[in-house]
Amino acid sequence: MSLITNLMEFNRTFVDDKQYEAYLSDKLPQKKMAILTCMDTRLFELLPKALNLKNGDAKIIKNAGAILTQPFGSAMRSLLVAVYEMGIQDILVIGHHGCGMTNLDTKGLMSKFAERGIPELAVQTLENSGIRLDKFLRGFKSPEEGVLHSAKMIRNHPLMPRDVNVHGLIIHPETGELEVIVENYQGDEA
Repeated sequence: MSLITNLMEFNRTFVDDKQYEAYLSDKLPQKKMAILTCMDTRLFELLPKALNLKNGDAKIIKNAGAILTQPFGSAMRSLLVAVYEMGIQDILVIGHHGCGMTNLDTKGLMSKFAERGIPELAVQTLENSGIRLDKFLRGFKSPEEGVLHSAKMIRNHPLMPRDVNVHGLIIHPETGELEVIVENYQGDEA
């Protein structure tokens, strides 16, 4: 049985049994917070539980390493929409110990492109178009560095209002223990 077949079979039961009722919520976050965090699977349930969040409390945006790679990318756009359309007052950037983006081997990652059938010409075309893949794919030296990088980009964004608080935290991916790296980042830390 395929992945999609299994998922659809479960989904029919989920809907028919009205299991969704336990998750009904408003689209506006009750706690007026947005969280930029890593896509690490260990954080899927752990992070909301460690923060005492339930469905509908916060907007959660996930990407590799909780890193904003560009000030006008989709994650930043999501944060701006959350601020202006959903009343977000606090943004939490939450990295984690043991992140796969720590000291990511970009050359090794790029070599996997060819192994998976991406033609060298595609990589060369991107590079010749001014896209520095090593910079786009790079990670960071420590989760603290990554969190501060993203907090700085959010705080310094020309469209981010100064009355929005930007915080940086690190979570332990096994215990959920949180460590504050910066509270209400103003741009002078780092």
